[in-house]
Amino acid sequence: MTSPDAPAKQRQRGRPKLIPDDAQRRMIADCARELFLERGYGRTTTEEVAARCRISKHTLYRLFPGKPALFAAIVDVHRHSMLALPGDYDGLPLDRALERIFQIDIDPEADRQRVALLRLVLLEAHQSPELGDIVRRHGADKSRAELADWLAARAKTEAMVIDHFDSAARILMDMIFGAVAFKTADHLNWPGDDDRNAHIRRCIAIFLCGVRPR
Repeated sequence: MTSPDAPAKQRQRGRPKLIPDDAQRRMIADCARELFLERGYGRTTTEEVAARCRISKHTLYRLFPGKPALFAAIVDVHRHSMLALPGDYDGLPLDRALERIFQIDIDPEADRQRVALLRLVLLEAHQSPELGDIVRRHGADKSRAELADWLAARAKTEAMVIDHFDSAARILMDMIFGAVAFKTADHLNWPGDDDRNAHIRRCIAIFLCGVRPR
């Protein structure tokens, strides 16, 4: 004879597991990034993203109103692969701290992913102008503000002459990310990662030489 408790237990086992919205957003952003890199931003539909994530279109649109919001979430998630701030670098000399912040020795797979994302933006920004605006608002502007704040904090304890921290952060980011972006063009690849990293270290040395008092 079946126990009276059996139906309740069966219903409990069959109840779908609820995923918090934040975790589901991250999962959807990861799926969308994979699709965008595989197929391109312009050729990927929200229906394909929903299918890859195994969710309904209703759930997708509840969390993201469209592809621009999806791409903004991807930039938010992966922004720290470009600039590792905030972080605790107080015990490091300035050059070593900046090497850590700009992740010169990033894991090869993580480096491949950040370069692929840069490549996507460079290749498709002319067809989808919103991509450049999203990268600026959700990535570059936030990262530059964090770097400017970090420089301002270090200037209180280090001998640096910087009259405009936001401008200094922009200059340093242009120097270093120019070297990273250089890898996004197939015919302009660095001979090897060691060559690129040596170049980035020289960029840091030149920047520090410019801001240290004479």
